[in-house]
Amino acid sequence: MNIAIIPARGGSKRIPRKNIRSFYGKPMISYAIDCARESGLFEHVVVSTEDHEIAEIAQDCGAEVPFFRPEQLADDHTTTVKVVEHGIQMCCDLGWKIKYVCCIYPCTPFIRKEDLKGAFDLLVKRDGKFCFPVTRFPSAVQRSLRLTVDGKVEPFFKEYVQTRTQDLEVLFHDTGQFYWGNCEAWLHNDCIHSEGIGYEIPQWRVIDIDEEADWNRAEKLYQVITHK
Repeated sequence: MNIAIIPARGGSKRIPRKNIRSFYGKPMISYAIDCARESGLFEHVVVSTEDHEIAEIAQDCGAEVPFFRPEQLADDHTTTVKVVEHGIQMCCDLGWKIKYVCCIYPCTPFIRKEDLKGAFDLLVKRDGKFCFPVTRFPSAVQRSLRLTVDGKVEPFFKEYVQTRTQDLEVLFHDTGQFYWGNCEAWLHNDCIHSEGIGYEIPQWRVIDIDEEADWNRAEKLYQVITHK
């Protein structure tokens, strides 16, 4: 079977309680839950949390919370892989026969079921360990600048100062939305990126919501996209 695991701890620092804060009239986590359920890809949509309020809201949104995550796996330093590994072990203890697992981050209002399916199909076709969405950097990373202590700029990669941007390799970054993986890969690999297949999505659907400014921009974009 396929399952989705949504890691949603209660201790967000930069935007307190952001996993359940109202985003355009709904708890933020509801967008990830709704997308997972509507995709038809999963037998179970599970939320991994140590927080009882998050658990209650997640269940109200249609997710399952068959276990609570221990506090030691809910701090600022716990990796996604460790959280998913714990979730898989707990679900296996329930007798579930799991083949593929998709970790979906809870603050992903622009996630689409078409992307979940496209990345899953690519993972299966390529017989890979992991597959996750990537997008292009908006400008050439090789032409990055750094600010010195006295406010001046200098090239970060001096070897590319004279290279035309159109001649530079196109580079990508992780969108931070979701990660497909086969069950064995989640249990025996610590690094998703070194073992992953990239599934490209457009830049405009990628916003990393870490600060209030990110949140406000995301809500405005969501309004434009949905015409609400």
